[in-house]
Amino acid sequence: MPSYDRRTALLVVDVQNDFADPSGSLSVAGAETIIGEINAQIALATAAGATVILTQDWHPPETPHFAKDGGIWPTHCVRETWGAALYPALRADGRVLRKGEDGSDGYSAFSVRDPGSGEIAATVLDQLLRDAGIEKIVVVGLATDYCVVETACDARMLGYTVEVVRDAIAAVDLQAGDGERAITRMRDAGAEVL
Repeated sequence: MPSYDRRTALLVVDVQNDFADPSGSLSVAGAETIIGEINAQIALATAAGATVILTQDWHPPETPHFAKDGGIWPTHCVRETWGAALYPALRADGRVLRKGEDGSDGYSAFSVRDPGSGEIAATVLDQLLRDAGIEKIVVVGLATDYCVVETACDARMLGYTVEVVRDAIAAVDLQAGDGERAITRMRDAGAEVL
């Protein structure tokens, strides 16, 4: 179980209808079963005075990220739609950081990629955390094998202590075992998977 204090941030990654709801366009199997644990972590973090940040995919209607526009994913989390909204059962207490709103893509909450040039740019997340004096990050949310693993690995690369709550993540498993491979990657990067 992670511990929280004012030098800790809880990152709640992409708990949105298109991922968490069984009828979402990119529904993650079992996602609805982790919401209770995510809410428990939000409550613990809030009570301890930790920073809570919720990320949201916030795509335009057309983007090379989507299969219809040349990417690999079904259309999902289109800004201002039901699919992009935070899952209603989520205790959404915290600052919301939207990613991909300008058509960029990328899985990490710390960076985005220009789909045309491939150039990678930082989001505001690292600066927000440094300004708040954050040293440790706890990661929960969706999906283990995409946004969770990339966020956790980037956080380690940036020098943060990282803990991932295993009961509060779920994998897409596009290829069988992707979720377990992502957990191994996070551990290899120095994150502690609790």
